[in-house]
Amino acid sequence: MQITINGKPEEVQAGTVMDVLKQKDIDPHMVAVELNTQIVERDRLATTNVQDGDKVEFLFYMGGGA
Repeated sequence: MQITINGKPEEVQAGTVMDVLKQKDIDPHMVAVELNTQIVERDRLATTNVQDGDKVEFLFYMGGGA
């Protein structure tokens, strides 16, 4: 299926948001996920389905500072 991830169209073989994270090799504890402008709660990543044409944004936590 074709979805948009962080603004770029990508072909994925996924059923859920967690499937997409696994395919992209992203630790679900290190990212917040937005699906079609709605934040997906961490405990729902494995049960939230991804559909053809969906827009997914991965928001990574970054540390640092001066």
